[in-house]
Amino acid sequence: MSEPFSQPIDASTRYCAVLGHPVKHSASPAMQNAGIAALGLNWRYLAFDVDPSNLREAVLGAKRMGFVGVNLTVPHKLLAVEMVDALDETAKTWGAVNTIGFEAGSDGEIRSHGFNTDADAITQSLREDLSVELRGAKVLLLGAGGAGRVAALKLVADGVGELYVVNRTESKAAAVAEEIRQRHPAVKVSVGYPRGEVDLLLNATSLGLKPEDASALDEGKFSLRQAKAVYDMIYRPAETPLLHAAKAGGCRAANGLGMLLYQGAKALEIWSGRPAPVAVMRRALERNVYG
Repeated sequence: MSEPFSQPIDASTRYCAVLGHPVKHSASPAMQNAGIAALGLNWRYLAFDVDPSNLREAVLGAKRMGFVGVNLTVPHKLLAVEMVDALDETAKTWGAVNTIGFEAGSDGEIRSHGFNTDADAITQSLREDLSVELRGAKVLLLGAGGAGRVAALKLVADGVGELYVVNRTESKAAAVAEEIRQRHPAVKVSVGYPRGEVDLLLNATSLGLKPEDASALDEGKFSLRQAKAVYDMIYRPAETPLLHAAKAGGCRAANGLGMLLYQGAKALEIWSGRPAPVAVMRRALERNVYG
């Protein structure tokens, strides 16, 4: 249940949305509509399942229909980099777009402007939810896709000492590792599982979204007993099998609700030009995810 809107939808109501594939699990509408209502904006936030082959048309359609902006989730964040009229420094730095704003230029033409609000949200949530000190930390990252790559780059930018990247397709992990070596040559980065303990295990794959999913972690190669803290970017289900096992093993553990909150709050600030009501958005998220 979201915060109540002060006025009904009318002909001047504007829209924003999250585009993903799949997207029906998303808690973004509950969170964003609560924030929008608290700010007294005549906006509504929706969710659309968009196949990657239709993403360009969907973004263009949102621009043509006067949307305030859109958020992008799996698997659209890398694709969108080539689909916007301009990239913010955040999108250029991290090489992915999860937020698009539609803005009128001096000539009156509407342009799409891509941002990345994920990177800062990841590390803010790690610090708040798990009390992880990233500087000098030893981290095992599962996943080298769009979310994994951004997480890897942000972690090394924030000073982790050692990073181990594991991905189902090893060449993707190798590509991320090589990019890190080029950008941050002082960081020790390896492809594959470490032998000893890590300060943090971070799951950036989508494995765990579905009940039938296999674990993203190969426990034959790495035991959860070797991890001091475990973070799963998935927030629905609120406790994935990975998190359940981590808690049973005595690890500090957290899901991706904090990351979703902070990336969404920043997106709302970009669109509205006003501080986001984070506490309101957090309550809406917790009601939606935890019931």
